[in-house]
Amino acid sequence: MEINLVSDTVTKPTPEMLRYMFQAEVGDDVYKQDPTVNALQANVAGIFGMEDALFFPSGTMANQTAIKLLTQPGDQLIADKWAHVFNFEGGGVSFNSGVSCQLIDGNRGMITADQVQAAINPPDFYHSPLTSLVCVENTTNKGGGACYDLAELKKIRSVCDANGLKFHLDGARIWNALVANSENPREYGKMFDTISVCLSKGLGAPAGSLLISDKETIRKALRIRKILGGGMRQVGYLAAAGNYALENHVSRLAEDHRRAKEIAAVLQKLNWVASVEPVETNILIFALHSRVPESVLLDKLKQKNISISTLGHGKLRIVTHLDYREVMHSYVIETLQRMSF
Repeated sequence: MEINLVSDTVTKPTPEMLRYMFQAEVGDDVYKQDPTVNALQANVAGIFGMEDALFFPSGTMANQTAIKLLTQPGDQLIADKWAHVFNFEGGGVSFNSGVSCQLIDGNRGMITADQVQAAINPPDFYHSPLTSLVCVENTTNKGGGACYDLAELKKIRSVCDANGLKFHLDGARIWNALVANSENPREYGKMFDTISVCLSKGLGAPAGSLLISDKETIRKALRIRKILGGGMRQVGYLAAAGNYALENHVSRLAEDHRRAKEIAAVLQKLNWVASVEPVETNILIFALHSRVPESVLLDKLKQKNISISTLGHGKLRIVTHLDYREVMHSYVIETLQRMSF
């Protein structure tokens, strides 16, 4: 029994999802003739109360398209220092959009309205880049699945409005935040100019993300997606996986959250663990005591057919997901409790 807790991107389609995919009605999406893609786009836009959505092969491409649409070359965006758009998108902010980043030292990947206000360059000071966009990530990846408080996001929106800035949400794991806090996705639709949402993490689809916005922005996004090479043909087979996931895999995210919290509770009692960061959703980050080398722990777990990932500097990450079943969970907890150094 191999147990992969490296990421929630390692999941495979369930048999039911595969059957749903095989039965999909498809067409040529480049000509906007794939009915399954069209249905998915309309569905996701409706969930967030926004006008339109566009299917992308990846969350990175969706984020990069949003940044391209909301900025001009030479502009600057504001984001947390751990933001995915800065750290894990191949430098696309500068390569694709000619934009620099003003990084904020936030809390677990989250920034505040006061920090945003302080980071805005004076618009009439032409020696510095023009601040034009704020990007936030919910839940935060490197922040251990932390969730923004809606009230703080609304404050950031007010700062954006007062300073003529656009507001983008990297919602790669927004479904986790919605379930964890029983939130209404339409609250997010009211706040953001653009939202990217992912189908291939917590929801378990094999690929796909969507960018959501008003109709005019999505019309322009279609051209940027083309420029970036993101046009696909009978992509309805992938869109069908997304439709199935939205119907069947959202509420079950609570199981992933429960299991992550239960693992955290076990780790907190082990004398070879120095600290465990707060767990809100499905990502768990913990630190080892200096006497325990990361490589030794990783090897010991590997011998037990358990894989987790390292963040370096003695920190490790566990991510629970759709393919991590209860029998695996019991085995992981028992293995951790018996482990000594």
